[in-house]
This record gives sequence, C-alpha cells and structure tokens, in this order.
Amino acid sequence: MEKKDYLAKIEANMEEEISFLQKLIQLNSEERPEEKGPNGEVYPFGKGVYDSLALTLEEGEKMGFVPKNVDNYGGHIDWLAPLEEGEEKPKTMGILGHLDVVPAGEGWSFEPYSGAVSDGYIYGRGTTDDKGPVVAALFAMKALKEVGYTPAKNIRVILGCDEETNWKGMDYYLEKEGTPDYGFTPDGDFPVINGEKGIANFDIVRKINDREAKGLNLRALEGGSAKNMVPEKARALLNSTEKGAYDKIKEKLEDFKATHLEINGIEPIITGKPVGKSYEVSFEGKSAHGAHPELGLNAVSLLMEFLGELNFANEEINDTVDFYNKHIGYDVYGQRIGCQLEDEKSGKLTFNVGVLSFDKKSITISVNVRYPVTKSDEDFYPNVSEIAGRYDLGIVKYPSQEPIYFDVDSPMIKTFMEIYRENTGDMENGPITIGGGTYARSMNNCVAFGALFPGDPDLMHQRDERLALDRLETMTKIYADAIYKLTQPDFEM
Repeated sequence: MEKKDYLAKIEANMEEEISFLQKLIQLNSEERPEEKGPNGEVYPFGKGVYDSLALTLEEGEKMGFVPKNVDNYGGHIDWLAPLEEGEEKPKTMGILGHLDVVPAGEGWSFEPYSGAVSDGYIYGRGTTDDKGPVVAALFAMKALKEVGYTPAKNIRVILGCDEETNWKGMDYYLEKEGTPDYGFTPDGDFPVINGEKGIANFDIVRKINDREAKGLNLRALEGGSAKNMVPEKARALLNSTEKGAYDKIKEKLEDFKATHLEINGIEPIITGKPVGKSYEVSFEGKSAHGAHPELGLNAVSLLMEFLGELNFANEEINDTVDFYNKHIGYDVYGQRIGCQLEDEKSGKLTFNVGVLSFDKKSITISVNVRYPVTKSDEDFYPNVSEIAGRYDLGIVKYPSQEPIYFDVDSPMIKTFMEIYRENTGDMENGPITIGGGTYARSMNNCVAFGALFPGDPDLMHQRDERLALDRLETMTKIYADAIYKLTQPDFEM
C-alpha cells in the first residue's frame, strides 16, 4: 500500500463524506438539560446531542469499526490492531473530538442546521467546531481500511458530548474507559498547537433588594447565551410611572446611537420600543469565540454603558452598572478589573463577559478568562475579588482548566509539524499557542492538530459558520497521513 492509494480513496469518497456531514449538521446538538426517552433512557445532554452520538457510532459500525456508547455520556469507535496469542497488547492512539455545539444565534445566510452547500462551502453550526473535523478523521480511517492498511496500534475515535460547556461527559467517559496512550484532537489549528491557555469561568453576583421604589425600575436584563461566546445581543426592560420618563429614555437612546455609529470597525444595532407599560432597549454587537473577544463587539457592554446614563430608583442596580462600566466596559484584557497577565509563550490574558442575567433578586455577570500558560488562576482571582468587594459584589468560582504546554522541539510537536508540512508545503507557519480549550487537556501526550488552516477566517461560534469543501478534503488527507504514521510498529510518542 502506498500513500497515493489512500489519498485517491479519500477523493473517491468525498461525496459520501459531505453527505454524512450534512446529516450530522442537521441534528441540533446544542446541549440541553437532561431529557428522558419514551422507555426511560436518559440523555444527559439532551436528545439532540444523543442523536448526533448515535448517528456517528452507527456510521463507524457501517465502516467496519467497533462502536461503543458509554451511557450516552460519550462514546468511541475502535479500529483494533490484530493481536496474536501471547503478544503484548498494542498501545492506543486516540483521536478526541466532540459532537456538541454552541447555540446558533440568529442572522444566518442559511438555516444553521441545514447543512446547506453553496459556492464551495458547507454551512452550519458545527461545520468547523467540531463535527467537520471529526467526520474528516473518521473518513480518513475509512480510506485507510478500504485500501487494506493494517495498523500496528489500536485507533480510537472518542466522541465527546459536552466539550462546549462543562466536560462532565468526558470526565465520565474517561473514568469508565480510561485514556489512550497518545494522540490528537482535531479541534484547533494547523500546523499544530503546542500550548493552550488556562481557562477560568466565574460569576460576579450582586444581590438585589426585591422592593420597587418610585422612579425608574428594571423589569428584565439579559444578554448572551454562553460564557465562551461574545454576546451578540442584550436587552433591558425598563419601567416607570413618572410622566414623560420614556420620552427622556428615547431621547438618550437617540443620542447614544449618534455617538456609537461604529466601535472598532463594527456597527452596532441599537433600538428602543414600548412593550406594554414598559420600555425595551436592545443592543446588537458581533459575536466571536470567547478566546478572541477582541474580534467581536460585546452587546452586554453596549447595554451597560447606556444604562449608566440612567438613574434607577434602586441604588444597588446603579452600583452594579457603575461597577461594570468602570471595571469591565469594553476591556477584553482584564486590565480595569486587575487581572491583566502576560507571558512570552502565550501572550495576554483575555477577559470575556459571556452572559448577563437578572432574576429580580440578583444580577449575575458570567465571565470567561483565558490566562497565560505560565500562570495560574490564583494570579488574578484576589484582585478581581477585591475590586468586586468594593461594590458588595461576590465571586462564584467554577473549576478551572489548567494550561498545557509542549516545547516546540519535543518529539510530539516535531512529528505533527512534519505531517502538516508534507501535506501542505507550508514551511513558514510553526507551532502556536491558543486561548481556546480543547480535549487535549484531558489526557497525557495529546495536542490539538488542526483543523483551521493558517490565514483562513475563524468562524467557530459565529453566525454563518462554514467549511470550504476543498479544506475538508485536505484535512481528511492530513488525518489519514497522521493515522498512518502514528500507528506504525516503530512509532513512539
């Protein structure tokens, strides 16, 4: 068997590969609260995530591999190396991907769960993060198998179900099944990612006295849908019994629009309208991945800046708005809240407010921080807590994901760089560190290898997420080469 054989097979299978990816995209796998089926079966992350898992396992079985569903928390597809009696069990090379997606949002050119193909692209939530790359890895295995390749190591494609949120599914899966010996996750960037920043999620919470006083009151306050996304939309519902109050708010809103025609090259959409006996103000910015908040425009920050021009009857609300505008605002590097950090290996800490919520008893500001690989969350939490405490705000911490880092001269990084360069001819780009978090953190000897190519727009977590069909073919060929080389008898990671 020669390399040209499995590359030709990949080309022959592309129509089938695209068709399967369309079917997978058409399943809305945004994580939902636990659901139960008609026979009492439990779907820990909702029926849509389960359906995506079941479909992928079924496809793996059709290809001749061995699938396993681990209590609907995750699963894998195995290609087992032949084992003669008395031989030592071969090592396992893992490919860790995920089938859940972030919320789609609105304003797409095509329906986000249509899998529409147009002008050389396939559109849909998950095309790049991470269904497209998972399908590429699976069809790379299929091509190798069809041309008669026999791996010397076991190959295991692990399918995660809640990578975009809490990783409870992967924790459960690994506890039940254990970890591969080495491998990669197709959920990052090419050429190869040798470092991932630490990730910390926390809430900044202000308890609100439930009483309403005479004057302007807050009926609703909301923005964003996930901590790891820059909120595209935010709104507040305002109420007052004072005569002419809404005319004044409308006038302030018009002045605000006139002075906010463009922010960092992005044109916000700002509207106001009566809603029953209240008045609603709405703000639309631009979504982006939480690892790159500088690429978006945070609608929550727009909303809070405008609310800072109003005077609420409840001083606790005024104080919270004041805190936000003084210590967060549009700052995406955490300087104003005292958590700016930086190192040479991975650059600056990034700070993203992903969700704003209000339940009349409290206001919650949900934050996602990506901190440098040489730092820890204890390098910034004390400063954040101290500044928040000045406003009687509390901090609710969630478990952090520690950073990972491999030297650029390590055997692992060199191996993946060789594979990438052999398949692309790109000799200029080298290993990179990222603010994103991948499943590479969940096991030893694992890095993120693709699938975003240098220079291509990063559309993960954004509207009109799409994948070029020629890129799908190229990444499939790269993964086939990686699987081949990483499962040779003499390969050692």
